[in-house]
Amino acid sequence: MEKMNNALSQCRVCPRNCGIDRTAGKTGFCRAPYLPKVALVSRHDWEEPPISGTKGSGTIFFSHCNLGCVFCQNHDISQDGFGQEISVERLAEIFLEQQERGFHNINLVSAVQFIPQVAKALEIAKAKGLTVPVVYNSNGYESLEGLKLLDGLVDVYLPDFKYWDDALGLEYSRCPNYRETAAAAILEMRRQVGNDILDENGIMQKGIIIRHLVLPNHYKDSFQVLDWIRENLGEDTFVSLMSQYTPMHKAKEIKALSRKLTTFEYDKVVDHFFEIGLKNGFMQKRTSATSDYTPIFDLSGVLDARSFIKREENKTW
Repeated sequence: MEKMNNALSQCRVCPRNCGIDRTAGKTGFCRAPYLPKVALVSRHDWEEPPISGTKGSGTIFFSHCNLGCVFCQNHDISQDGFGQEISVERLAEIFLEQQERGFHNINLVSAVQFIPQVAKALEIAKAKGLTVPVVYNSNGYESLEGLKLLDGLVDVYLPDFKYWDDALGLEYSRCPNYRETAAAAILEMRRQVGNDILDENGIMQKGIIIRHLVLPNHYKDSFQVLDWIRENLGEDTFVSLMSQYTPMHKAKEIKALSRKLTTFEYDKVVDHFFEIGLKNGFMQKRTSATSDYTPIFDLSGVLDARSFIKREENKTW
């Protein structure tokens, strides 16, 4: 626990560099507490095929976030803070319970604000028999210092690359220098996991899939994100182009974000993907642009294994 407490006593686990002492109950931009806080433990079938496969992904949704996205579909937990504080030991138990349920992997959703606690829980769980791939599902706004705490513990990185234009990051997510920060983080993720490895069933065992949500009125920004991926990571990089944008939370109050994506806008980005020579892409069904795909955050599986609720989900790919 000493390493964990040292990281949290002057918290700089994300680019905000708040420097507050979370071990003493202080909170920074994300308002995350000292103990890990979880809103939902579930089976998730909505991830990309190499993640969800046929058995589903064992997701753990963490509360709070180091961004402030005006269109966040999970704002109940990311910004309003719904969730339950649990011990690091209980978090390790959750990882093992998700493995026992037979999912392809465990999937840590929006855990940046709890990296030191997650790292410790992974160490405990791996010592007790955790062997399935660990997926780290990220908004891309990560610090190198924080990511290095996960080196050797995470098998698959699933980061967003949300914006190229930093002005969009400031306006829509309250984050400065998003482009440079996310680019450096993604390169560090690639360094850690090396080349992509998929098993005989097409399930990713090691590697990285970069997600990009195409926003209305900003499809040309998407072009530049894809250009960077092609130039810096190569033509074989797995990229997930998401069309699921739905005006939620505060987005309806912002003219540029107050409508869904058009087929024209999404198709232009898909066309650009192929025009620049990228090869491995996941394209979403247009029917995924609905609030129906927002998870139900009800603390299922958080306090104990008996509270886990099985739910049926629809595919979006």
